[in-house]
Amino acid sequence: MAVIDQIKKRARLDVKTIVLPEGMDRRTYEAAAITLREEIANLIIIATPEEVEKNSKGLDIGRATIINPFTYEKTPQYVDGLVELRKSKGMTKEEAYELLTTDYMYYACMMVKMGDADGAVSGACHSTANTLRPSLQIIKAKKGTKLVSGFFLMDVPDCVYGEEGIFVFSDCGLVQWPTAEELAAITQSAAESFELLVERQAIVAMLSHSTKGSASHPEIDKVTQAYEIVKKECPELRVDGEMQTDAAIVHRVGESKAPGSDVAGRANVLIFPNLDAGNIGYKLVERLAKAEAYGPLTQGMAKPINDLSRGCSSVDIVGVIAITAVQAQAQQREEQRAREGEAQ
Repeated sequence: MAVIDQIKKRARLDVKTIVLPEGMDRRTYEAAAITLREEIANLIIIATPEEVEKNSKGLDIGRATIINPFTYEKTPQYVDGLVELRKSKGMTKEEAYELLTTDYMYYACMMVKMGDADGAVSGACHSTANTLRPSLQIIKAKKGTKLVSGFFLMDVPDCVYGEEGIFVFSDCGLVQWPTAEELAAITQSAAESFELLVERQAIVAMLSHSTKGSASHPEIDKVTQAYEIVKKECPELRVDGEMQTDAAIVHRVGESKAPGSDVAGRANVLIFPNLDAGNIGYKLVERLAKAEAYGPLTQGMAKPINDLSRGCSSVDIVGVIAITAVQAQAQQREEQRAREGEAQ
């Protein structure tokens, strides 16, 4: 069974409500029809009646909740909430209303913030910046998280590497030039993301153009410094670096280039040294190896808000909805444990 099918199965066990703010795109409604038919999540679509009429013809979305931001009864509450959140920036009610009714991602984030939805998925027709900017302003980072970052869940067909072709690649969508400290935070979050979604032990390789000192460069030093931070902060995590990709995933090469490493040749989580490398890497694997690439997904956010590639299909959107639902389940379990701890 493909990893996304396992994730869908888990999503059905505790159905969450996911908001889709791109009601101006046909793919949103195609994905909604599939999601509702497969009972993966409850859905809210933000759209005007005209947008629904134009883009949903022939699709069964009858069980989706359609919200018109111009007429919905809770819009004034979202306006007040956004003004309160952004008061240090001098936001007025008029500005908040304009933002919520012209940029539906802000509206979606306010719905999640105020507990009317469990997560949001956007990005089919908007850039990553337009998707994540409202998220970072409204939802913000999870308590105790050093950095919000991005990852892709990759499922490579007919692949013997990783977890039978399943990988997490990070960061491929958000942090452009991470410092050593940020790279360490990305590494820890990516391992957690892999274990949540794949339900297997994370085996993490911190990638470079060097393996264990085979080359010298300040960017290599950054990776090795990040590795030392991770080992100090998470001594139980199975991680190694710096490491070239072939050494990380091919057992024979790993034994040659990094003898004695319990990660070399076995890695299922690949940490890229910068956003250029990560973005190029995931797109090469997606296109040349015909991999399913789900994301850019976020990690470290207080609530699950996930991005999409603008080249995504409706099936890709369904996958990210399922992932967002499972992340929401995990987030709510964490919140419940925190409440129980406070009660004691």
